[in-house]
Amino acid sequence: ILYCNIGNPQSLGQQPITFFREVLALCDHPAILDKSETQGLFSADSIERAWQILDQIPGRATGAYSHSQGIKGLRDTIAAGIEARDGFPADPNDIFLTDGASPAVHMMMQLLIRSEKDGILCPIPQYPLYSASIALHGGTLVPYYLDEATGWGLEVSELKKQLETSRSKGITVRALVVINPGNPTGQVLAEENQKAIVEFCKQEGLVLLADEVYQENVYVPEKKFHSFKKVSRSMGYGEKDIALVSFQSVSKGYYGECGKRGGYMEVTGFGADVREQIYKVASVNLCSNISGQILASLVMSPPKVGDESYESYSAERDGILLSLARRAKTLEDAFNKLEGVTCNKAEGAMYLFPRIDLPEKAIKAAEAAKKAPDAYYCQRLLAATGIVFVPGSGFGQ
Repeated sequence: ILYCNIGNPQSLGQQPITFFREVLALCDHPAILDKSETQGLFSADSIERAWQILDQIPGRATGAYSHSQGIKGLRDTIAAGIEARDGFPADPNDIFLTDGASPAVHMMMQLLIRSEKDGILCPIPQYPLYSASIALHGGTLVPYYLDEATGWGLEVSELKKQLETSRSKGITVRALVVINPGNPTGQVLAEENQKAIVEFCKQEGLVLLADEVYQENVYVPEKKFHSFKKVSRSMGYGEKDIALVSFQSVSKGYYGECGKRGGYMEVTGFGADVREQIYKVASVNLCSNISGQILASLVMSPPKVGDESYESYSAERDGILLSLARRAKTLEDAFNKLEGVTCNKAEGAMYLFPRIDLPEKAIKAAEAAKKAPDAYYCQRLLAATGIVFVPGSGFGQ
């Protein structure tokens, strides 16, 4: 069976980044750091980084609990990485390390949703984590539809329309979710579009929840990733102007460390009273796993020019990203050559969202089998080929 339904690169043979795994191994088994054989087996900079990280961990024990927000030294490293990426300051106290981006999303939904009268604006098609999390915490999903005809464009007019419709039904819309690069649609937002979204959130008093876990996965030269924090700061908006939560994960990018469950959220623009509640909710789980915390710091601070691992690290990273871009293009072209199938350009992330026009007979056969036509198609595809797809209805489309 070929699992094409989930971004899980290492299950399909993608190799982990050597430097990341060397540092993790050394941190988990510090007894070998002083052994002479270690110098021959591990790069000098991975040994040095492992010492640095262990010095930041109380008791040098990766098997101990950490601070509820994550190890302070690792948050310092991540904040420095965000600052280097965006060109604007980042505060380690704004960073909450989590077991992948998913628990961070759940945490924010838990804090934002009081009852079914509270709504969250979400893109359709959407990553099902959002609809599931909103349902779990008893809120209302307020859908806004991406425009397939304009390459899954996000129109602010559509946001306004959905916001007004919900308000007329007595729903208090509290936040807007934006996934950039898009999952499952693979589009990359233009900076002008992002500015309009920031302006919309500021005017309407919405929390902007920015899912940016695919920030490394941009495959077209004419598009670049810009974080929403960078965009809002470049517009002159600071802490007092907009509440923004940015999510990052070690599961995607070129690292694909899904099983290590590392990630973080950067929380800005909230008052001290709200921050206290976020911290309280984070404390319920004691802390996120330490391997994931270490990985998150490595992702945001990889080897630099002059480090022993830099050449091999760069070759591994570029090889994976070029391979992902090549495969996305191959698949996009293949879909567009198939009868009854069209597919937008793959700009980023790890997914394509093709459109399949099913013949009338197939739709009738699906109805006879009491199944949605897209689910019926996916089941037939699985039985015939062993390829697992998700029906579009799974994403709300």
